[in-house]
Amino acid sequence: MLRLGARPALAAVAGFACYGDRPRCLRIEEDVKLDFKDVLIRPKRSTLRSRSEVTLERELKFKHSGRSLACVPVVVANMDTVGTFDMCVADWERFARDHPGALAHAAVSCGTSARDAAKLDAILAAVPGCTTICIDVANGYSEAFVDAVRDVRRRWPSHTLIAGNVVTNEMTEELILNGADVVKVGIGPGSVCTTRKQTGVGYPQVSAIVECADAAHGLGGHIVADGGVTCPGDAAKAFGAGADLIMMGGLFSGTDESAGDVLVKPDGSRVKLFYGMSSGVAMHKHAGGVAEYRSSEGKAVEVPAKGPVDAVMLDLLGGIRSTCTYVGAATLKELPKRTTFVRVSQQLNTVFGTHDLSKK
Repeated sequence: MLRLGARPALAAVAGFACYGDRPRCLRIEEDVKLDFKDVLIRPKRSTLRSRSEVTLERELKFKHSGRSLACVPVVVANMDTVGTFDMCVADWERFARDHPGALAHAAVSCGTSARDAAKLDAILAAVPGCTTICIDVANGYSEAFVDAVRDVRRRWPSHTLIAGNVVTNEMTEELILNGADVVKVGIGPGSVCTTRKQTGVGYPQVSAIVECADAAHGLGGHIVADGGVTCPGDAAKAFGAGADLIMMGGLFSGTDESAGDVLVKPDGSRVKLFYGMSSGVAMHKHAGGVAEYRSSEGKAVEVPAKGPVDAVMLDLLGGIRSTCTYVGAATLKELPKRTTFVRVSQQLNTVFGTHDLSKK
């Protein structure tokens, strides 16, 4: 080993990380971790006669706030292109008739800075009907984040608190023990997230959901699976893996209720802009630019204009109902108990590509 005087030097030797006289193998987890593309759901005998018999609404009881929420547990991502007031209004209109407390279906999203805390307090004081807070950072593994969760729980003890993002069981437990009711799960799976490319950090989403859900449910908490859902089948897999709620951005991008004007391209196609909240576009908009000590971890893309969000929701919920009939789950809550995943190397037959003329 290399030494400089009495001070041990760090050296890499033949695949070992060595410090002083103590060689140590690099830690590599050998367990297979799975993403949505790696699994299909195995069908099972069912007594259901029709998709119409499936109930997707469920009631969630929250550990710390003590509140309950009856809802179809689909959440629009807290991104300024899709988490808009128009999108929120569309949600309220859908539930308001049967749920007078429809404002409970919205959450105030914030970061961890003192400025964010002050803005959060001002919004919640002005809108007392909103009783859910989402503390959202890209890296939920810092001590400062845990401190922020604990502080918000102290200041707003009766509000339901969502916190993330993390992807492992131990951090899920840490957040719940420090006041989170719901832990947001996902690092890098989003369609406009480049964290995995820029940092090499991440975790396959199905395995993250399975492991974090197990940890959360053992403590009486919940998780929301955030990112990676590209189609109704992915959403069903997320619920089957144990997610209590699912959060999506890309699926709702391009809808009438998403932010931004429709742009008409030279070929006549109609598009809208969609970007990640760690992208250069977002940082220029909200922070005056990308700080010199970091890089952009998101991208901006043009997506086809899709029309009203109702059509997206009907397609999404219809697919999930169909999944439930394939495995015999009469309610969404039953789906994880009825789910067996099969590892696969191929999902779809793409001989005619992936474009569907019927969904123009």
